[in-house]
Amino acid sequence: MQNFVKKAALAALFATTATAALAQEVTLRFQHFVSPLSANPTHFMQPWADKIEADSNGRIKVELYPAMQLGGKAPSQYDLIRDGAIDGGWVIPGYQPGRFPEAEAMELPFMVTKSGEEASKAAWVFTQKYLMDDFRDVHLIAAHMHGRGLVHKKGPAVASVEDFNGLKLRGPSRTATLLLEKLGATPVGMAVPAFPEALAKGIVDGGVITWEMSPSLKLDELTDSHTDVAGDKSLYNLYFIWAMNKAKYDSLPDDLKAVIDANSGFFASAWAGRAHDTGDVTGKEIMMAAGNEIATLSEAETDRIRDLGADVIAEWIADMNAKGLDGDALVRDARATVEVTRAQ
Repeated sequence: MQNFVKKAALAALFATTATAALAQEVTLRFQHFVSPLSANPTHFMQPWADKIEADSNGRIKVELYPAMQLGGKAPSQYDLIRDGAIDGGWVIPGYQPGRFPEAEAMELPFMVTKSGEEASKAAWVFTQKYLMDDFRDVHLIAAHMHGRGLVHKKGPAVASVEDFNGLKLRGPSRTATLLLEKLGATPVGMAVPAFPEALAKGIVDGGVITWEMSPSLKLDELTDSHTDVAGDKSLYNLYFIWAMNKAKYDSLPDDLKAVIDANSGFFASAWAGRAHDTGDVTGKEIMMAAGNEIATLSEAETDRIRDLGADVIAEWIADMNAKGLDGDALVRDARATVEVTRAQ
């Protein structure tokens, strides 16, 4: 009888161990560089994390760390993910100019529409063709864009190309700063966390960024005017990826990899872009409620900026060709992808 009890206890232990192995629990630490109250964390990152947990029946927990709480600087996010310092996170490849040059095609002036969701669908398709090898050191979950990019500044809204002359304006990427320079402004490249302090200290007069980021950066207090261009194409845009450490992904059992995979790709990219569109509505309302000037450039002035943007694109193509890339094909395919995916 005693032997029977021992054998039964041993069998129960083995069964418990096997069940625990099947119900493996994984905690993934994802980091980003903005306020948890801004649009992407609110409308994409947290819902995505919640869906991963629900779809895995609680076996995967995604912890989100805002404002670089796990360490490092926003421009180093890709390397932090690649090296396993964090399990995953949000990356702006353009924060490392020259490292991912093909991604810049999506960021060129007037390349994408003012819809973050539409632009993000195009970003994912373009990424599949041109950038998977560039991102081979990480496991890519989504590639997306934000919504319309605007000019936010102290003082009156810009009403003409001449109004840009001499303004010190924050730019988030190489392509954005190239356009600002063509407009006669003095571009100051900086990551988004540094923007509010630079405004407060007078280091910059303003900058280009979205409606949705405006409240978390206190642009209702730090700036006076917000200017969009005419038409359905955005003055500029920014390309992002949502990615995971490759070794961490590879270590997951197949059924948990399937959960990540089911919440990746075209679907997740569109979701991330849609989050920015949702935030843009709220952000604009807050700027309006603050009494700030909301302006749209005339068609004529927008056409002048488009012409300058075309010069930026031509020079960018030449630069890519000099690097051994096919600049013409990159621009042509980016434009075609934007048009094809708009209806999807």
